[in-house]
Amino acid sequence: MNARGALEVDQGKFQAGEATFEHALTLTREQGDHDGEASVRNNLARVAMSQRRFGEAVDRGNLALQLSRSLGLQPLTATILGNLGWSYTELGDFYSALEYFKEGAERSQRSSLPGYSAYWFAGVADSYLALHEYAPAESLALNTLENARKLKSAQTTTECLNLIAEIMLKTGRLSEAKRYNQEALKIEEEGHDKFGVPDSLLLAGHIAVAEKRFGDADQFFQRVLSGPNPDAPLQWEAESGLAGVRDGEGKLVEAEGLYLLAIDIIEKARHSINHDELRLSFLSSGIAVYGKYIDFLVRQGRPADALNQAELSRARTLAEGLSADAKENSQSRVDVRSQRLAQRLHATLLFYWLGEEHSYLWMIAPSKTTYFTLPPASEIDALVKAYTQAIVDSKDVLVTNDRLTGEKLYAALIAPAQKLIPANSRVILLPDGTLYGLNFETLIAPDPRPHYWIEDVTLTTGSSLALLTSAANRQAPKERNLLLVGNPKEVNPEFPPLLQAPKEMKKVQQYFAEPRQAVLEAERATPAAYLSSNPERFSYVHFATHGTASRTRPLESAVVLSKEPAGDNYRLYARDIVTRHLRAELVTISACYGSGNRAYSGEGLVGLSWAFVRAGAHNVIGALWEVADAPATPELMDALYRELGKGKDPAAALRSAKLSLLRSNKPNNVFKKPFYWAPFQLYAGS
Repeated sequence: MNARGALEVDQGKFQAGEATFEHALTLTREQGDHDGEASVRNNLARVAMSQRRFGEAVDRGNLALQLSRSLGLQPLTATILGNLGWSYTELGDFYSALEYFKEGAERSQRSSLPGYSAYWFAGVADSYLALHEYAPAESLALNTLENARKLKSAQTTTECLNLIAEIMLKTGRLSEAKRYNQEALKIEEEGHDKFGVPDSLLLAGHIAVAEKRFGDADQFFQRVLSGPNPDAPLQWEAESGLAGVRDGEGKLVEAEGLYLLAIDIIEKARHSINHDELRLSFLSSGIAVYGKYIDFLVRQGRPADALNQAELSRARTLAEGLSADAKENSQSRVDVRSQRLAQRLHATLLFYWLGEEHSYLWMIAPSKTTYFTLPPASEIDALVKAYTQAIVDSKDVLVTNDRLTGEKLYAALIAPAQKLIPANSRVILLPDGTLYGLNFETLIAPDPRPHYWIEDVTLTTGSSLALLTSAANRQAPKERNLLLVGNPKEVNPEFPPLLQAPKEMKKVQQYFAEPRQAVLEAERATPAAYLSSNPERFSYVHFATHGTASRTRPLESAVVLSKEPAGDNYRLYARDIVTRHLRAELVTISACYGSGNRAYSGEGLVGLSWAFVRAGAHNVIGALWEVADAPATPELMDALYRELGKGKDPAAALRSAKLSLLRSNKPNNVFKKPFYWAPFQLYAGS
């Protein structure tokens, strides 16, 4: 029945093929044929892939993978892994795709399946390319191309040729890009590979636009659209490419219509995905189209429209989770009045967009909005990576050579707007890309002496203008009460006891009257205890424990607690946190990587902080990197809650607490290093 179902799928009879496989699944389970069941489950995943139901393909593929692994079916496991890689690629989750492709390629090698190995290694190279890691993408694609030629695999050969061509195009080697792409087209025109034709035509169109051969480009893109059933990514890429053609020809009205059509295709495809975790990553596939349209609007002297378009891509999954009517919420974003918002929040808003060719900053003040053009993302990303690493390495960046990097970031990101930002004022950041993982407080302002920017402003990080508008409407909590969770029992050596946790908890407790606090400590600090504590009753929620962040499964990021009395679970997962509505004025996650360690296009860092914001918290403090189990943390939390008790809001209180460490007169004050005070970042909720 497997063979019959495969034939039906190959003939495009997807419904019949799926029915055949479902029947085969029933039979294999009745007969206890586990090997057959694993194979059928893989075929059901392939049916979903063939119909572009990639969320369903991931679910089915993971069931097949679990069974195949348990049975030790190496070749089948390798195939399932590779198929999962393609599904995650189509969903824009390139980190997960990279993980699955790598394992699929390596298992295929060990199983003496060189053809499959080469094909999956091409997928690895494609993932690197999507993640803008051009050097490893190029090296691997060239090596895989050589292997594909030896194997005489036309499909893998054209795949690699176009991968190399795209890398060349993105790194400014236009003539080489054209040469590799033309070789791929020649192989396909000779009938050796029909599957790669649309991708080759699409790339040929982009190369023609770069060479200003707009007539040729138009033909290439039109051929993609007129092909047999072009999928959504091909459609939005081709429509966006035609928009670039019309822009180059000076047909601006037509160009704008095509950009909007491409974005509409992206939005419809995104709305067809039912899983939050899969929807999170989807915009990564199409974010470049938004960027091209934003560049177009800025060139036309329409920076306000460009800002509006950038805003429409922000915090989509987060907003949908917080809104009773996601559609209405999405539409209402168009009506955000940013300057009025700045007035209500008594703040300056700094809204960033990082693009491949141009980046932008919109400075939104109560009186006016000003925009600035910034360096491209690649330049900013390199500085962010180097500076953050220096801080995480516990360097005193004010007095080492790393100061220059901090000053360069300040010059790139803040200096253009600095004269328009009042001293000692509030600033709300709306970052993009790698900027989500940068603590702007650590940037070094050069005048009147080199100093951290935290000494000049009070910072908060926001997700979108729409969610900030919602936050501006909320009421302050009527009473102060606390849910304190932490100091759990050791569950395994990976999470040793936190020596400072008991001290931290005592310091936090002292700022709340005993009837107004609920404490879950030691063996009582379990995931179930938190979930059943009615956390919506509390205005302050504080965790003092370990935390974990998952790059490939962000909703599996977790607060590490004590084991349940009946069972082995000790993780409070982000996916469970979002199920308990909160009204807290502040949630503090005094744990490692509370903010998450992966930024999603349009969505930001997704992890524990995101989950608590999604659950309804008004403000969340999370950590950008591993928090030291040192006296600095209890001291900082002591100062934070002391300032909150004086009536300060969370942003002002957190800044005061950090400055108390930074400016401490204690001899040999190592806690003035950003490593100790800068991991904690405040996120505005709804």
